[in-house]
Amino acid sequence: MSTITRTDVQVAGDEALRTQRRELLSTLVRYTLLITVGVLMLYPLIWLVGASFKSNAEIFSEIGFWPDRLDFSAYVKGWKTSTEFTFATYFLNSFAIIVPRIIVTVISCVMVAYAFARFEFWGRKVLFGIMIATMMLPQIILRVPQYLMYKEFGWLDTYLPLIVPSAFATDAFFIFLLVQFLRAVPRDMEEAAQIDGCNSAQLLWYIIVPLLKPAIISVVVFQFIWTMNDFMGPLIYLSTVEHYPVSLALKMSIGATEEVEWASVIAISVVALLPSVIVFFMAQRHFIEGATSSGIKG
Repeated sequence: MSTITRTDVQVAGDEALRTQRRELLSTLVRYTLLITVGVLMLYPLIWLVGASFKSNAEIFSEIGFWPDRLDFSAYVKGWKTSTEFTFATYFLNSFAIIVPRIIVTVISCVMVAYAFARFEFWGRKVLFGIMIATMMLPQIILRVPQYLMYKEFGWLDTYLPLIVPSAFATDAFFIFLLVQFLRAVPRDMEEAAQIDGCNSAQLLWYIIVPLLKPAIISVVVFQFIWTMNDFMGPLIYLSTVEHYPVSLALKMSIGATEEVEWASVIAISVVALLPSVIVFFMAQRHFIEGATSSGIKG
């Protein structure tokens, strides 16, 4: 019996060792694949950073990302620009658009999503369907009527056409995101608050908004990145260089001279990427939770 027992133990030990080796090999293969794909996806960004230290000849002749020397003169030249303004002015202009637009977007979209998700009123489903349908409407067909309308308002060459529409919940994607999040949120806390005498506004502020925090952060991140990268809107409505955001200033730096100093353009492009990258990593945990989940945990 003791011999059989020892044999059984040895077989079980060998099987456990083989299982452990298979799991280790599987983990090694998985991480190797993920790292390889990650490097391939990040290589253009890595190359962009390295190219900011190269000359024009090196940029177009070398595929490697590591420069021969670290020369920060491209960042200095790119920051000064070829105009009377530095890129500090253009960054301030970008944030003068981004900050108020994010604020009015969050306020308007949360209120509309709250109405769609929590109130019963005539035509609610029809209105929600129409709102979803606007997500499929190409923005290009709205440019001419919007331009003519803003011209009549006297808003051209101001930031109002880029900010005011968001105050009326025109971003259907954000409303849809918030509504889907709200639909999966239990109503227990709201019902308890109503019993305690809370009205709809108090429910929204004290109950709904804290529960919507991950989704609201997702809205903030999306709107920040989209507005920071927006080129067509400022190109149509802004005509004064002093009012240009970063997106237009980058294009202007490319077409300012016959021979483009690509190192300077790439250097300032790297700097222009930093705000979006910083905002994403600061809100990464809440952003991923808000973008992927449809409710709350616990």
